Amino acid sequence: MAFQKPTGTQDILPGTVEKWQFIEEKARDLCRRFNYKEIRTPIFEQTTLFERGVGETTDIVEKEMYTFIDKGDRSMTLRPEGTAGVVRSYVENKLYGEPDVTKLYYIGPMFRYERPQAGRQRQFHQYGVEVFGAFDPAIDAEVVALGYQYCRELGLQEVKVELNSVGNPASRAAYRDKLLGFLMPMKDELCKDCQSRIERNPMRVLDCKVDQDKFADAPSILDSLDEECTAHFAEVQELLTAMGIEYVINHRLVRGLDYYTHTAFEYKAQGIGAIDTIGGGGRYNGLVADVGGPDQPGIGFAIGLERIALILEKQGISVSAEKPLDVYLVALGEAADKEITSLLFKLRQAGFTAERDYLGRKMKAQMKSADRMKARYTAILGDDELERGEIALKSMETGEQRTVKLAELVNELK
Repeated sequence: MAFQKPTGTQDILPGTVEKWQFIEEKARDLCRRFNYKEIRTPIFEQTTLFERGVGETTDIVEKEMYTFIDKGDRSMTLRPEGTAGVVRSYVENKLYGEPDVTKLYYIGPMFRYERPQAGRQRQFHQYGVEVFGAFDPAIDAEVVALGYQYCRELGLQEVKVELNSVGNPASRAAYRDKLLGFLMPMKDELCKDCQSRIERNPMRVLDCKVDQDKFADAPSILDSLDEECTAHFAEVQELLTAMGIEYVINHRLVRGLDYYTHTAFEYKAQGIGAIDTIGGGGRYNGLVADVGGPDQPGIGFAIGLERIALILEKQGISVSAEKPLDVYLVALGEAADKEITSLLFKLRQAGFTAERDYLGRKMKAQMKSADRMKARYTAILGDDELERGEIALKSMETGEQRTVKLAELVNELK
């Protein structure tokens, strides 16, 4: 029986994985510059964490979670997103006791059961950041800027930031009444999901992809913001403008999760079809308390790495792929073959990427192998050269070949 990978998953093979490494290293480098520290949380958590942290009326919790009962008869769920697990860790490990703002980032796989399509898989990968302990609009602006700069430094073209405020609980309560007044007359025309949510969580209706064209005249939540929310949102915009980050206000942007308050934002880019959102996030000031911690404010974003990889390909942007070998060792003769094993190890200890033949092939086949691996040099050792303590070093680019002392090979390559 020939096994195949599960639907909605992918094998990231050599030749492609190097592009992923580049994408991930760019995220790590940027977070280092912005002073964010990496956190790694389990890929499965208690199901109730996501029901509480993500929201029971979200698509994720209602339809998409991979949930199972473990051998202890506990309900567990493969993480569908990163924030809830990071918040749980922040609370459980009492990181709120630190004197400074806590700035974290993560890179890893997430799991959602949905119909696979371009840029959307059942096992997918996200890069995200979370900041705890500050309500300053400057941290909102910093988080938005960090995700935007990540896209720019990867070379993505025409990246846009969409921005909104979803206010505080009091603002949303006032908005809810206005929104219900707009939605109820069209209830029977809406999809089944919208009909079931319209009274439980009407703002989630605006996030529907099926009925989006019906909401063009929906009331704006920005008209329902109180003085505090209005001032916070205005300062976020002012700071983004000061950093030279262009954005557009989208008053229907609510994001797909229930925990957002105040600032909400998305990053959009061309190249992945109808779904042009590559990531987004927002502020979640009540979530830490909901998960059992102190009432600490938080804000973050998540960016889909499959979507990043797809856009890079669609936009024809070349990123660092497989790196060439520094040197390929060719052995001619039994004594030479034994010698290059230790020589190979010395080269690798010295920091070089080095390889040899393990298939007992003739010199011509070994040279072809060196060429396929894009080796910068080949070092050719025969039994006669070994007796003299020498080795032939050939530049694969110029074809120039010279003899060097075997003991000096490392220094010559340096």
